[in-house]
Amino acid sequence: QVKLVESGGTLVQPGGSLRLSCVASGGSIENIYAMGWYRQAPGKQRERLARAMRGGPTHYDNSAKGRFTISRDNAKNTVTLQMNSLKPEDTAVYYCNADRWANCSAELCSFFDYNTWGQGTQVTVSS
Repeated sequence: QVKLVESGGTLVQPGGSLRLSCVASGGSIENIYAMGWYRQAPGKQRERLARAMRGGPTHYDNSAKGRFTISRDNAKNTVTLQMNSLKPEDTAVYYCNADRWANCSAELCSFFDYNTWGQGTQVTVSS
């Protein structure tokens, strides 16, 4: 499987910004249909934040809309999550996810079941 390693999590002040990175190895994210960012706070369910699909489209869940931006950089084999206007309730472990393997010729793709996660990076929003 592709290995995903998140980084960038740290302590940040409310209202601040942070950029998380997810670096993939062992395979290209060009072969991943959906790259996503999720988070999980202690005692809470893991929630999806955003997805960046192969080919460009992005989708945001309600908790991320308007404040977070997901992007894919194929050249760097990296997915980032830019987070702005951070709030204490954003405190969580943030995870990178790869879902569905795409074998493509031009823009015609065949898809295969595939799913893997990074180890997570801690984001703490506190004054």
